[in-house]
Amino acid sequence: MYPHQAERLGAALERYRLDALVAASPANVAYVAGFASLARRVYPWQESYAVVTRDGTALVVPTIDLLAVLESDADVNHLACHGRFHLDTEHARGQTARHFAALVAEPAATAAEALLEVLRRLGVGAGRLGLDDALLPGPTAASLRQALGVYNVESGSEALATARMMKSPFELDSLQRALHVAEEAINVVLALLAPGITEREAAEAFEREIIAQGARPYCTIVAFGAGSAVPAPWPTDRALRAGELVRFDLGCSVKGYHSDVARMAVMGEPTERQQGMFDAIHAGLEAALDAIHPGATAGAVFDAAVTATRKAGLARFDRHHVGYGIGLEPAELPRLVPGGSAPLEMGTVLRVETPYYIVGETGLNVKETVVVTRTGATPMNRSHRGLVVLD
Repeated sequence: MYPHQAERLGAALERYRLDALVAASPANVAYVAGFASLARRVYPWQESYAVVTRDGTALVVPTIDLLAVLESDADVNHLACHGRFHLDTEHARGQTARHFAALVAEPAATAAEALLEVLRRLGVGAGRLGLDDALLPGPTAASLRQALGVYNVESGSEALATARMMKSPFELDSLQRALHVAEEAINVVLALLAPGITEREAAEAFEREIIAQGARPYCTIVAFGAGSAVPAPWPTDRALRAGELVRFDLGCSVKGYHSDVARMAVMGEPTERQQGMFDAIHAGLEAALDAIHPGATAGAVFDAAVTATRKAGLARFDRHHVGYGIGLEPAELPRLVPGGSAPLEMGTVLRVETPYYIVGETGLNVKETVVVTRTGATPMNRSHRGLVVLD
């Protein structure tokens, strides 16, 4: 765990008066323990927990994940596994193999039993636990709370989300790299776009470039014409035609940290209507960015974006949010929503947007990722965010 993260988690323990925080979501487990489970992508019901106290950390994983943990960069003081998974350990050689064989010799029967064991090793025999229950299925959370009956268990999801808001230098570097890889891949696609190219071909070209750069695509939207009015469409065999707008809304992850980029292009010179709509959402985005500074509220940023977009020509423009934080998850706290009263902190990374969709006609969006600094919103993107004219 990096010192910044340890400091943030320690502050969360103090602020919420907890003896331990138990992370459960994949992102929170990765933040506390530095381990991201591939198995949980296939078997999302598998239980993994990362525990942090003032004196140490621990990780609980299903046995299927144990060898991956030992061969990863996970950094914890205590490790335990639960459940049976059959691997041959009779001829185990080397330190990692011997460590694995010792841990799987007697796995805990359940994740709750393994969690109780690592809490004991961490010296937390009673007290207040913050359980990351926001994404836990109801029956799992109830069963876990019952097993942890000797503790005073309360929700710890807000404490973990608060700790993760201010990004460390390592996190900023990872976010920056993810952004630049995505933007470079957009440039590759822009060079390919011509009448007749399909959405599917454009999306596949983007993802090939992402993978070639050592990153992982996670949500790829390249939508043409009326297809761009669908907020979250799968790529289709729709072919690009002259005069149509192209909406890029996509990203990738690097070391678990995400980028989310939206850019617009048009096949040929834009019409007055197309340019006017784009200029309006761009004005709203600029107003939102200008409103961001330490201490500004999410609600103030939202109001600035909506007011400016309407004033610039889209009188019917409305939104339920104009962005949120980004990091180990594509959408994190804080959320830029109407009435949001939480003040923005220095070091928070925000992904800001002002999308506008006209059903059956077109959709437009531009997203900018910024870090909140003393002077306001410092852009992390490198790419031009104006309307790109393709010829």
